[in-house]
Amino acid sequence: MKIGLEAEFDSAHHLPRYEGSCARVHGHTYKVEAVFEGDVEEESGMVVDFYRLKALMGSALERLDHHDLNDVMPNPTAERIAQYIWEEISGRLEGESLRLVSIKLWEGRGKWVMID
Repeated sequence: MKIGLEAEFDSAHHLPRYEGSCARVHGHTYKVEAVFEGDVEEESGMVVDFYRLKALMGSALERLDHHDLNDVMPNPTAERIAQYIWEEISGRLEGESLRLVSIKLWEGRGKWVMID
């Protein structure tokens, strides 16, 4: 069964390898949707507690929220930010039956990237 969670964070960045206005420091409100997959546990009746997913997402986004993304990664494009979030969450799930299926990251409204 699949289960999902959305979260938002605010960050600043600039794109050093880009010619145009995004080469200057600017900010976004990002929205992240993470989809997980696992079996429903007989005893709890759940795949995973939403509280645990919120904590997992919060840990993964901690270095991004209200930070300059250029201090976290060298060229913080939406694609690289999504990869960072994927790696942070996946690393926290190692050895568990719950697995990350997809990450969708919106950079502001109407623009997104997805890993699945």
